[in-house]
Order: sequence, then structure tokens, then C-alpha cells
Amino acid sequence: MTESIPVHISVMLNESVNDLITDPNGCYIDGTFGRGGHSRLVLAQLEQGKLLGFDKDPVAIEFGEALAQEDGRFQIVQDSFATMDEYITSHLDESGRLDGVLMDLGVSSPQIDDAERGFSFMNDGPLDMRMNPGVGLSAAQWIANAKEKEIADVMYQYGEERFSRRIAKAICEHRAHTEILTTLQLANIVKDANPAWEKGKNPATRAFQGIRIFINNELGDLETGLESAAKALKVGGRLVVISFHSLEDRIVKRFMRTMSKGPELPRHLPIRNAELAIKFKTIGKANKPSKQEVDDNVRSRSAVMRVLERVSD
Repeated sequence: MTESIPVHISVMLNESVNDLITDPNGCYIDGTFGRGGHSRLVLAQLEQGKLLGFDKDPVAIEFGEALAQEDGRFQIVQDSFATMDEYITSHLDESGRLDGVLMDLGVSSPQIDDAERGFSFMNDGPLDMRMNPGVGLSAAQWIANAKEKEIADVMYQYGEERFSRRIAKAICEHRAHTEILTTLQLANIVKDANPAWEKGKNPATRAFQGIRIFINNELGDLETGLESAAKALKVGGRLVVISFHSLEDRIVKRFMRTMSKGPELPRHLPIRNAELAIKFKTIGKANKPSKQEVDDNVRSRSAVMRVLERVSD
């Protein structure tokens, strides 16, 4: 196994693992293994506990398999954390219950920095964007066939790109005579079609984000994963989620609020809290990286960490 790209720096490493571990002999899931930063610290704090890692990325799986050889308490699965309920009883505990789940969302630095993966609008490479390049359509394949409205909707809904319609039109006009196969091709089309560049932000940022999220079904996986994690937690077990943009954090915040306070109801409806049978509580407020961490790793600046704990069955 070789790795020539920069090592991934796990965001909010100590804070997240400290909030996650409630029983050193418990069963835990690392939903996004990456390069194993969080997993290694979890294992360092466990005694007879077990840890199961998930990742779609084949390179991450290589790192995970190496860690599994080092430490028999760890196993790795090449799949989305959205499928965790399929593996809990077979890999961790026959009861199907967990002491904690950690989700570090988004793309890792190695994925961004490796031009061959197609995530970067700064370095030229194949327009892929798949977390697992062996599954599903690449971004290039999707862009070649998607309707103009679909492209615009994806960039607007998942990238919050306000010029999505004119960018989608430019993409479709370009592909009519030239295939769009590389990241810089797409980035340049987006730049030329974007009439108002945000200060300090590459004009292709939002378009690339939207396409990447769509190609990997990131928000759908997140919603399913949150439900599966909460369902599997034991009393006292915790769900720790680190998100990196507003769309992710909005889903996490809304989910944790509903689980800890119940659904939004009409203001004067005569229902008491006890009747809602609340089974969860949030731990503290939304946590952000320290100034020192942001100074050391600028990619951590947008991170938000939220924690949910099960208090009853």
C-alpha cells in the first residue's frame, strides 16, 4: 500500500472521541474511517471493547485492513454507514445494540488532494467524484446525460449555488460540442458562467459541492445513518456527528432536536412532555474547533460537532 498524498488530519479528534466513549468495554462504530485517526484514538481508550469502521473509499479500506491486522478489536467494512444495521449483530454484538457511533462527514484531505479522484477544482484530473470509484455513475457520466434542469437543481439544492441555471445552461452548451471529462474543464465552465464570484472562495466551489453530494447520495445516507444509529444505541450510548457545511448540519441539528424534544406541535396542543416519551437528550451545545486547531488545519474551520445521548429505551 502506497500513499503519496498528504496525511489526513482528523478534525476535533480529542473532543469527539472523549464525548463518544462512555464504556471502555462497549461496542462502537466509526462511520467514516478515512485514514483511521478517530478509530486509533477510540481503540486507545477502549479496553475489551470493539470498534467497527465503515468507508466507501477503497484506499481507506486498505488502511482499515492494516489496522485490523494490528488490533483484533477492530474490523472494517467497505460500505456506507447508512447500512450499519446490517452489520451490527454479525460484527459487534448479537443484541444489535451500540455504545456509540461517530460520523465525521464530508470528504477527507487525501480525497481532495488526489487529483485522480476528481473532487478538486484546483488540480486537473478525471471528473469522477465517487467515494467508491467502482460503484455508480461518475460525475462525468452524469453530466454527459443529465437534463439541464436536473443539473441546475442539483447545484442549487446541494451546493446552494444561486447561479445554478446559467451554469447548467453553459455546461449543456459546452457538452454539445465537447465532452466534459476533467475537473478543470468543468471548473472553467463554471467560472466563466458565474457572474459574481464570492470573495475568498473559488467560483466553482458550490457547483462541485452540489454535484459531489448528489453523486454520492451523501444527504440520503446521512438521514438513514442517523436513524439507524439512534435506533441501535443502548441507554447511555452516544451519537457524535461532525459536519462541514450548512446542509449537513441542518439535517443533524433537526434530527437531534426532534429526538430530544419531540416533533414540532401546535403551540397550544394539550400534550405534556411525559406523553411524548422522549428517549434522547443532546449533550452540550454545538461545538466548533478551537482557534488553534483552525490555525493548524484551515480545513477544520467550518466543522460543527453535535452529540446525542439515549436516556431510556
